Amino acid sequence: MAISETIARDEIRQLVARYAWALDSRDLDTLVSLFVPGAVTREFWDDSLRAVGVTVLLVGNHVIELDGPDVAHGIVYCLGRVEDPPRSGRIVEQAIVYSDRYARGDDGVWRFAGRKHELFWGVPIAERPLDQPDANWPESTTGRGTLPYRLESWQRFWSPGT
Repeated sequence: MAISETIARDEIRQLVARYAWALDSRDLDTLVSLFVPGAVTREFWDDSLRAVGVTVLLVGNHVIELDGPDVAHGIVYCLGRVEDPPRSGRIVEQAIVYSDRYARGDDGVWRFAGRKHELFWGVPIAERPLDQPDANWPESTTGRGTLPYRLESWQRFWSPGT
């Protein structure tokens, strides 16, 4: 395997990780920038993410096939915890597979050319982690933490009038 292929795979893995963090932190501008121009809009992300509350996406297995120097496709496993509906405290665990297409632009940056979200399952979990009192970490190891609430992008997303 050529070093350029190793670098491309690493950059694509970083793309997927940035997607998870941008989605969980509600950084809509970053989400849009992770896709090829015109593939998604800020309005799409705004509408989609207002339908759920806190999300935690943990990406795992990632198979990447390079189809050429600037195009690739892949499969990404993801375990997600999603507050559904927002501000309800009800958490659904999802086992997700993303079927992705990737393209490297003229600027040398890999982006999503397409992304399909499919479920293995989605099931409510018995515990309601967001209904706990504050953890006040590090004094307590249990309870509700500061994320994502302390993030500026999260606050901006949920502030009135946005």
